[in-house]
Amino acid sequence: MPTVKVRNLKNKEVGEVSLSDAVFGVELNESLIHAAVMNYRANGRSGNSATKTRGNVSGSGRKLWKQKGTGRARIASLRSPLWKGGGNVHGPQPRDWSYQMPKKMRRGALRSALSERLREGNLIVIDEISFKDPKTKDFLAVLGTFGLVEKAKRAKTLIIDSLDNANLVLSSRNVQKTKITNSFGLNIYDIIYHEKLLISKAAVQELNNLLDPRREHGEEVVAETAPETKSKAKKAEKPAAEPSTEEKPKAKKAAKAKTAKAEASAEDIAPLDVESPAELPAGDDVLELPAAEEGEGK
Repeated sequence: MPTVKVRNLKNKEVGEVSLSDAVFGVELNESLIHAAVMNYRANGRSGNSATKTRGNVSGSGRKLWKQKGTGRARIASLRSPLWKGGGNVHGPQPRDWSYQMPKKMRRGALRSALSERLREGNLIVIDEISFKDPKTKDFLAVLGTFGLVEKAKRAKTLIIDSLDNANLVLSSRNVQKTKITNSFGLNIYDIIYHEKLLISKAAVQELNNLLDPRREHGEEVVAETAPETKSKAKKAEKPAAEPSTEEKPKAKKAAKAKTAKAEASAEDIAPLDVESPAELPAGDDVLELPAAEEGEGK
């Protein structure tokens, strides 16, 4: 795992940062980088070049002379491509030049280009890029401390930091051969075009996470979802919450009332013991069963 020294704005060492070997330790793949650059440039083409056909040229559409008898060549209209000022045949028309490149190839080209800039010694990690006021003079002074501003030639510099850093963006927007971007907007063309890369410490951590090859296989997603499933299982295993001390007496009273009601209903429904006829109550409430007719049951 490569380690790079972290510097402050005065070009003094303040520590070290470890870079991911899978992102900043990749071999140079020129063919992949070339394919990514061509894809980026093709997607940036406007494709709006156009010529006028005979249907777009202004002019009358009537037939200038009759078809036969004049001795001249036959003609349909002034807007014919055979005449001066007529339409153009098979000229360029607006089209879309963009095409899709696989995401794994684009990320692989970024990793290869960043690794090559690190091996060249053109990648500088800065602890924090902050300015009190948006002044171009202060920004140029910082570039001068890193040897990026010279009278004869100014190095093309790409600074990777958060775009929320308003003072940095305002200080650098009037400086030629300098561009500010964040880790999410980094592209292969900017890395190849600019000679020096100034990356903040926070942007390095973001690039380690964004360009990690394990994200392409979904390993990071599995690692994030595993704790959620465990927490759900734990919640299911937890017993029901016991009532508080204030609710316990109420619950006991309600239970006693239910048992009393159940006992009362059981006494009302209990059957009478009719083993001896003397115990039957006398009066009209006694039901008389009809006597069985003779011969019934024979």
